[in-house]
Amino acid sequence: MARVLILADTESIGQHSILDIALVSLHWLRVTERTEYKIEVLVYRVLNGLAPRYLGPLTHVADLPGRRALRSAGSNRLHIPPVRLSTVGTRAFFVAGPRVWNNLPEHITSAGTLHTFGHWLKMHLFQRSYS
Repeated sequence: MARVLILADTESIGQHSILDIALVSLHWLRVTERTEYKIEVLVYRVLNGLAPRYLGPLTHVADLPGRRALRSAGSNRLHIPPVRLSTVGTRAFFVAGPRVWNNLPEHITSAGTLHTFGHWLKMHLFQRSYS
């Protein structure tokens, strides 16, 4: 199956490759969007207490010490910690998670349930990828 998908990716029909057409018809995400989906679902689970304790806590921007009360205090944005090693540090969950989370629209990050969040997130990533 993997060989077929790789070979199909090299063939193209107009703007879209055969692989894109197959992924759209199956309603699958590309590898990069699938990875982003997994990270964002894990961040949602950490923020709502549904993940193992060793993955949390992630810090909201409004909860940082020394910050004045701003309009963004009610948002779901997360603090992205500084890293020393650009090769490994940016791929750590505590950096990559908040980075992709902060790029999501507010209506997705404020979803009430994991099922709703996953549905809205997949629709968002699917539209961003194939439009």
